[in-house]
Amino acid sequence: MITCTALRWGAPGQPLTPPIDLKLEKGSLTGVIGANGTGKSSLLKVIAGLQKPLAGNVSVDVPRRGGLSFLPQQQHLDRQFPISLQALVAAGFWGTQLSPQQRAQRLDAVLADWCLVGLEQRPLMALSGGQLQRALLARMSLAETPVLLLDEPHAALDEEGQALCWQHIHAWHAQGRTVVVVCHDLASVRHHTQQVVQIKSTGCVFGPSKALIRPQPQMQVA
Repeated sequence: MITCTALRWGAPGQPLTPPIDLKLEKGSLTGVIGANGTGKSSLLKVIAGLQKPLAGNVSVDVPRRGGLSFLPQQQHLDRQFPISLQALVAAGFWGTQLSPQQRAQRLDAVLADWCLVGLEQRPLMALSGGQLQRALLARMSLAETPVLLLDEPHAALDEEGQALCWQHIHAWHAQGRTVVVVCHDLASVRHHTQQVVQIKSTGCVFGPSKALIRPQPQMQVA
Protein backbone atom coordinates (compact mmCIF):
# COMPACT_ATOMS: atom_id res chain seq x y z
CA MET A 1 0.00 0.00 0.00
CA ILE A 2 2.69 2.54 1.07
CA THR A 3 6.24 1.80 -0.05
CA CYS A 4 9.29 3.98 0.64
CA THR A 5 12.48 3.06 -1.19
CA ALA A 6 15.84 4.62 -0.26
CA LEU A 7 13.83 7.60 0.96
CA ARG A 8 15.46 10.74 2.35
CA TRP A 9 13.59 13.89 3.31
CA GLY A 10 14.14 17.22 5.05
CA ALA A 11 15.39 20.68 4.10
CA PRO A 12 17.45 20.93 0.88
CA GLY A 13 20.90 19.53 1.54
CA GLN A 14 19.93 18.54 5.11
CA PRO A 15 18.38 15.06 5.13
CA LEU A 16 16.91 14.12 8.48
CA THR A 17 17.88 10.43 8.29
CA PRO A 18 19.96 8.05 6.21
CA PRO A 19 18.02 6.45 3.32
CA ILE A 20 15.14 4.30 4.60
CA ASP A 21 13.14 1.45 3.12
CA LEU A 22 9.64 0.99 4.51
CA LYS A 23 6.52 -0.89 3.49
CA LEU A 24 3.13 -0.46 5.16
CA GLU A 25 0.59 -3.09 4.15
CA LYS A 26 -2.96 -2.36 3.11
CA GLY A 27 -5.29 -2.16 6.13
CA SER A 28 -2.50 -1.62 8.65
CA LEU A 29 -2.57 0.78 11.63
CA THR A 30 0.86 2.33 12.17
CA GLY A 31 2.17 4.80 14.73
CA VAL A 32 5.02 7.19 13.95
CA ILE A 33 7.14 8.27 16.92
CA GLY A 34 10.39 10.12 17.55
CA ALA A 35 11.84 13.18 19.24
CA ASN A 36 10.91 16.71 18.14
CA GLY A 37 12.61 17.68 14.91
CA THR A 38 13.25 14.15 13.66
CA GLY A 39 10.88 14.58 10.73
CA LYS A 40 7.66 12.78 11.67
CA SER A 41 5.34 15.40 10.22
CA SER A 42 7.59 15.85 7.19
CA LEU A 43 7.45 12.12 6.49
CA LEU A 44 3.64 12.24 6.36
CA LYS A 45 3.79 15.23 4.01
CA VAL A 46 6.18 13.37 1.72
CA ILE A 47 3.87 10.33 1.67
CA ALA A 48 0.90 12.62 0.98
CA GLY A 49 2.73 14.25 -1.91
CA LEU A 50 2.75 17.65 -0.23
CA GLN A 51 6.54 17.75 0.09
CA LYS A 52 9.14 16.41 -2.32
CA PRO A 53 11.68 13.89 -1.03
CA LEU A 54 15.36 14.73 -1.21
CA ALA A 55 16.09 11.29 -2.64
CA GLY A 56 14.42 7.94 -3.21
CA ASN A 57 10.81 7.19 -3.99
CA VAL A 58 7.41 6.93 -2.32
CA SER A 59 4.64 4.83 -3.83
CA VAL A 60 1.07 4.89 -2.48
CA ASP A 61 -1.15 2.31 -4.16
CA VAL A 62 -4.35 4.36 -4.30
CA PRO A 63 -6.27 6.26 -7.01
CA ARG A 64 -4.81 9.67 -7.83
CA ARG A 65 -8.17 11.33 -7.01
CA GLY A 66 -9.78 10.61 -3.66
CA GLY A 67 -7.25 8.02 -2.57
CA LEU A 68 -5.65 9.72 0.43
CA SER A 69 -6.64 12.12 3.22
CA PHE A 70 -4.18 14.12 5.34
CA LEU A 71 -4.88 15.66 8.76
CA PRO A 72 -2.51 18.62 9.28
CA GLN A 73 -1.57 20.15 12.60
CA GLN A 74 -4.04 22.91 13.36
CA GLN A 75 -1.37 25.62 13.75
CA HIS A 76 -1.00 25.49 9.97
CA LEU A 77 -4.60 26.68 9.53
CA ASP A 78 -5.63 30.33 9.20
CA ARG A 79 -8.03 30.84 12.08
CA GLN A 80 -9.02 34.21 10.57
CA PHE A 81 -10.38 32.60 7.40
CA PRO A 82 -14.13 33.44 7.21
CA ILE A 83 -15.58 29.95 7.33
CA SER A 84 -17.90 28.23 9.79
CA LEU A 85 -17.22 24.98 11.60
CA GLN A 86 -19.92 23.29 9.52
CA ALA A 87 -18.33 24.44 6.25
CA LEU A 88 -14.92 23.23 7.44
CA VAL A 89 -16.29 19.78 8.26
CA ALA A 90 -18.31 19.60 5.03
CA ALA A 91 -15.09 20.02 3.03
CA GLY A 92 -14.56 16.33 3.79
CA PHE A 93 -17.17 15.53 1.14
CA TRP A 94 -14.70 16.47 -1.61
CA GLY A 95 -14.58 13.69 -4.18
CA THR A 96 -17.56 11.77 -2.78
CA GLN A 97 -20.65 10.94 -4.84
CA LEU A 98 -23.64 11.69 -2.60
CA SER A 99 -26.96 13.42 -3.15
CA PRO A 100 -27.66 16.68 -1.24
CA GLN A 101 -30.00 14.79 1.08
CA GLN A 102 -27.40 12.11 1.76
CA ARG A 103 -24.79 14.79 2.46
CA ALA A 104 -27.06 16.58 4.92
CA GLN A 105 -27.83 13.36 6.79
CA ARG A 106 -24.20 12.27 6.86
CA LEU A 107 -23.02 15.70 8.02
CA ASP A 108 -25.54 15.76 10.87
CA ALA A 109 -24.44 12.28 11.98
CA VAL A 110 -20.74 13.16 11.91
CA LEU A 111 -21.25 16.41 13.86
CA ALA A 112 -23.10 14.40 16.50
CA ASP A 113 -20.39 11.71 16.54
CA TRP A 114 -17.74 14.32 17.33
CA CYS A 115 -19.88 16.25 19.88
CA LEU A 116 -20.05 19.36 17.70
CA VAL A 117 -23.83 19.87 17.62
CA GLY A 118 -24.65 23.50 18.39
CA LEU A 119 -21.32 24.78 17.11
CA GLU A 120 -22.11 24.52 13.39
CA GLN A 121 -22.18 28.27 12.62
CA ARG A 122 -19.25 29.34 14.79
CA PRO A 123 -16.32 30.84 12.89
CA LEU A 124 -12.93 29.18 13.30
CA MET A 125 -11.60 32.04 15.40
CA ALA A 126 -14.37 31.45 17.97
CA LEU A 127 -13.50 27.76 18.49
CA SER A 128 -11.34 26.39 21.27
CA GLY A 129 -8.34 24.30 20.32
CA GLY A 130 -10.19 21.12 21.21
CA GLN A 131 -13.30 22.09 19.26
CA LEU A 132 -11.24 22.90 16.18
CA GLN A 133 -9.37 19.58 16.45
CA ARG A 134 -12.62 17.64 16.66
CA ALA A 135 -13.89 19.56 13.63
CA LEU A 136 -10.78 18.60 11.65
CA LEU A 137 -11.23 14.98 12.67
CA ALA A 138 -14.92 15.14 11.77
CA ARG A 139 -13.87 16.32 8.30
CA MET A 140 -11.74 13.17 8.05
CA SER A 141 -14.79 11.09 8.99
CA LEU A 142 -16.56 12.29 5.84
CA ALA A 143 -13.70 11.26 3.58
CA GLU A 144 -14.04 7.89 1.86
CA THR A 145 -10.34 7.50 1.12
CA PRO A 146 -8.52 4.19 1.67
CA VAL A 147 -5.48 5.90 3.24
CA LEU A 148 -5.61 8.28 6.23
CA LEU A 149 -2.51 10.17 7.41
CA LEU A 150 -3.05 11.80 10.81
CA ASP A 151 -0.50 14.31 12.13
CA GLU A 152 -0.89 14.52 15.92
CA PRO A 153 -4.67 13.92 16.08
CA HIS A 154 -4.42 14.10 19.90
CA ALA A 155 -3.41 17.77 19.81
CA ALA A 156 -5.51 20.03 22.07
CA LEU A 157 -7.91 17.22 23.02
CA ASP A 158 -8.86 16.47 26.60
CA GLU A 159 -9.04 12.90 27.93
CA GLU A 160 -12.58 12.40 26.64
CA GLY A 161 -11.65 13.81 23.25
CA GLN A 162 -8.61 11.54 23.01
CA ALA A 163 -10.75 8.49 23.75
CA LEU A 164 -13.20 9.60 21.06
CA CYS A 165 -10.31 10.09 18.63
CA TRP A 166 -8.95 6.57 19.10
CA GLN A 167 -12.47 5.14 18.90
CA HIS A 168 -12.82 6.60 15.41
CA ILE A 169 -9.30 5.59 14.38
CA HIS A 170 -10.12 2.00 15.27
CA ALA A 171 -13.42 2.26 13.36
CA TRP A 172 -11.57 3.52 10.25
CA HIS A 173 -9.06 0.70 10.61
CA ALA A 174 -11.89 -1.86 10.99
CA GLN A 175 -13.23 -0.63 7.64
CA GLY A 176 -10.01 -1.89 6.04
CA ARG A 177 -8.36 1.48 5.66
CA THR A 178 -4.63 2.06 5.99
CA VAL A 179 -4.06 4.50 8.88
CA VAL A 180 -0.79 6.22 9.84
CA VAL A 181 -0.74 8.26 13.07
CA VAL A 182 1.98 10.62 14.30
CA CYS A 183 1.65 10.79 18.09
CA HIS A 184 3.85 11.82 21.02
CA ASP A 185 1.84 9.80 23.56
CA LEU A 186 3.87 6.59 23.58
CA ALA A 187 1.47 4.77 25.90
CA SER A 188 -1.40 5.43 23.49
CA VAL A 189 0.66 4.37 20.48
CA ARG A 190 1.70 1.16 22.23
CA HIS A 191 -1.87 0.36 23.23
CA HIS A 192 -3.74 1.36 20.07
CA THR A 193 -1.49 0.63 17.07
CA GLN A 194 -0.26 -2.60 15.52
CA GLN A 195 3.17 -1.40 14.49
CA VAL A 196 5.39 1.62 14.86
CA VAL A 197 7.95 3.56 12.86
CA GLN A 198 10.50 5.14 15.19
CA ILE A 199 12.44 7.94 13.49
CA LYS A 200 15.95 8.75 14.66
CA SER A 201 18.78 10.77 13.16
CA THR A 202 20.61 7.47 12.67
CA GLY A 203 17.73 5.93 10.74
CA CYS A 204 14.30 4.39 11.29
CA VAL A 205 13.26 1.33 13.27
CA PHE A 206 10.09 -0.50 12.24
CA GLY A 207 8.34 -3.25 14.13
CA PRO A 208 5.46 -4.27 16.45
CA SER A 209 4.38 -1.46 18.78
CA LYS A 210 4.49 -3.56 21.94
CA ALA A 211 8.03 -4.74 21.12
CA LEU A 212 9.49 -1.32 20.37
CA ILE A 213 7.73 0.75 23.04
CA ARG A 214 8.33 -0.30 26.61
CA PRO A 215 5.36 0.02 28.99
CA GLN A 216 5.62 3.09 31.19
CA PRO A 217 6.02 2.36 34.92
CA GLN A 218 3.05 2.97 37.17
CA MET A 219 3.34 6.00 39.45
CA GLN A 220 3.45 5.10 43.13
CA VAL A 221 1.04 6.99 45.37
CA ALA A 222 2.36 7.53 48.90
